[in-house]
Amino acid sequence: MSKCRSFALAGLVTASLVATAFAESSKRNIGHAATPAEIAGWDIDVRPDGQGLPVGKGSVKDGETVYMAKCAACHGEFGEGVGRWPVLAGGRGTLKSDDPGKTVGSYFPYLSSVIDYVRHTMPFGDAQSLTNDELYAVVAYLLFLNDVVDDKFVLDRDTFRQVKLPNEQGFVDDDRRTAEKAFWNSKPCMRNCKTDVRVTGRARAIDVTPEDKTPPKK
Repeated sequence: MSKCRSFALAGLVTASLVATAFAESSKRNIGHAATPAEIAGWDIDVRPDGQGLPVGKGSVKDGETVYMAKCAACHGEFGEGVGRWPVLAGGRGTLKSDDPGKTVGSYFPYLSSVIDYVRHTMPFGDAQSLTNDELYAVVAYLLFLNDVVDDKFVLDRDTFRQVKLPNEQGFVDDDRRTAEKAFWNSKPCMRNCKTDVRVTGRARAIDVTPEDKTPPKK
């Protein structure tokens, strides 16, 4: 059987199973068809071309107010991070170093990635509580902290398309099937393996090991 026919058959079987399950759940009065309002609550992703952006706008100035009230306690007043909370600003030119700083300005490829992440997950512990205007404003402020825009910038659907993040060209397609194929081993060692292995680095040495000395609870 061709792949095309196999996929078509699989699709028909899946559709049949879904229809049957829905019919059975209806008989038992379990669940209901999603309403437009319920779908809208989940359908909040944003694409790099701007599709999915909400209606609203926010300035760098307004974003500073929102950021100080809802973000600075964890991320620092200037995006420098507090304790082990993520750093949001700086790090430009460090990605190839031994201590890369992955921030909004140094690492994120697209502005949509920033908006989408903030919109879905922030503020920590109160996700999706920001209004559309607050969302635009705080992202505008993050761009300002990373020297991407000036302090007069206002972010909305139109100005979104004018913003290019510094690391947009830093992401490439996964080419390990060709670039790393020479390193693959189809017959990995399972017994009497190599013993002259030299450890070149430890997690503790590069400061990624938690400092808590309390043993984990069993």
